[in-house]
Amino acid sequence: MAKRDFYETLGVAKNASEDEIKKAYRKLAMKYHPDRNPDDDEAEGKFKEVKEAYEMLTNPDKREAYDRYGHAGVDPNNGGGGFGGGAGGFGDAFGDIFGDIFGGGAGRGRSAGPQVYRGADLRYNLEITLEQAAHGFDTTIRVPSWDKCDTCHGSGAKPGTAPVTCTTCAGHGQVRMQQGFFSIQQTCPKCHGTGKIIPEPCPACSGQGRIKRNKTLEVKIPVGIDNGMRIRSSGNGEPGTNGGPSGDLYVEIHIKPHAVFQREGDDLHCEMPISFTKAALGGEIEVPTLSGKVSFTIPEGTQSGKTFRLKGKGIKGVRSGFAGDLFCHVAVETPVKLTEKQKDLLREFEKSTTEGGNKHSPQTKTWRDKVKDFFE
Repeated sequence: MAKRDFYETLGVAKNASEDEIKKAYRKLAMKYHPDRNPDDDEAEGKFKEVKEAYEMLTNPDKREAYDRYGHAGVDPNNGGGGFGGGAGGFGDAFGDIFGDIFGGGAGRGRSAGPQVYRGADLRYNLEITLEQAAHGFDTTIRVPSWDKCDTCHGSGAKPGTAPVTCTTCAGHGQVRMQQGFFSIQQTCPKCHGTGKIIPEPCPACSGQGRIKRNKTLEVKIPVGIDNGMRIRSSGNGEPGTNGGPSGDLYVEIHIKPHAVFQREGDDLHCEMPISFTKAALGGEIEVPTLSGKVSFTIPEGTQSGKTFRLKGKGIKGVRSGFAGDLFCHVAVETPVKLTEKQKDLLREFEKSTTEGGNKHSPQTKTWRDKVKDFFE
């Protein structure tokens, strides 16, 4: 009986990628595997058929020969070197597909070894002032760090002794567990993936091979950094395991509340108290900025709550090409602790403005009209 086309057997196109072939094989192998179909000769035959197709099409040389000459190109009787006892078995094929899921090392051509882990990232909270955030600065910080133990030179073993190979995993750092027809690898519970056991731990580091110390790092705070932003210091986190790379240190910025300004993105806001007289007559006033004092003129009749915008007097953000603005919010201050003479003067002033009609109090007139309309 003529063999079916390998691509047809797996249900893939002739230009299918290796991943597509593996995916198709996994689906069919799970369906027809003898463990799932006991005493089913037809399923067993189909399993062998898809297994052969998979092994041929995932071998680049055999796939090229098959694409050129068909089954004759991979027939061992024709010198094509078809699959035989030297080919990987079902476990190997599934190891190639599921290796990453079960920890790697289960496929052909892979060798198990101690697991290498990247070190954990660290976070350092740095509190700065608004002025420092606006102008940027250089500073130093002290962070906890792990250094190689000077006593055991990082081996973790007591001086004069040495670590020995773990007998549970034979130094691979992993153990294999069989679950049905799956072979699963996991970290060795005895050596925790290192592949080594320390019979006599170093007394200085308790067998860890490292000790905790504080180290000083220089940090450059960029101009315009904002609250909550982070600065990454590569490689200054926790050290890796089994030779793995170190993690990173993230310096998180926290800006202290300011006595005068509130920040909103690249803009600044401040409340500007002015006297009743200044609001009524207008004139020049002086306001602070992060780069010094500036003066500007307010018009006469300025009302409380009026906002003045000073362009470019905010903060130039980290990602901005220009500085934000400063918004000054006017707060007209009511005089307190007046003398009798001052009170008399105000009463006289109030009388003169009342006699002048509504032209002196346009907002009061508008409000009264609204109230009247409401009740009517």
